[in-house]
Amino acid sequence: MTDCVLMLAHFSVTCALIGLIWVVQCVIYPQFSQIDRESFPAYHADYTRRISWIVAPLMLAEIGTALWLILRGDLPIIFYLSMLPLLFVWLATWFVQVPYHGKLSEAFDAQIHRALVKSNRWRTAAWSLRGACLIPCLIV
Repeated sequence: MTDCVLMLAHFSVTCALIGLIWVVQCVIYPQFSQIDRESFPAYHADYTRRISWIVAPLMLAEIGTALWLILRGDLPIIFYLSMLPLLFVWLATWFVQVPYHGKLSEAFDAQIHRALVKSNRWRTAAWSLRGACLIPCLIV
């Protein structure tokens, strides 16, 4: 795979994740509060199972292609800087979002839900920033 094709594949996966995180932030998470409390645990379990089949492969593809690009070398500095928001996304996912989802899996809690939505803003911003940082990498 040429460096150009690999970079384009990497950027495409990142863009897919940016689109997904914006849908999650603006549509999916806000709708959690609309599910009746009795049905919420089952709804949440179904949501997390289904969304994992979409998010996990994309996140693994993003980090995998990023590492592949790094191993090939000769990248603009902005690419390496773009790894900082990606690191933030991974850390926030595992140490903030996953625990909130764990609590919500037991029962809907309005305070946890607000915290989930609020903290996800940072992931949304980080992924968006990362995508913007990758644009110059396509031109080089």
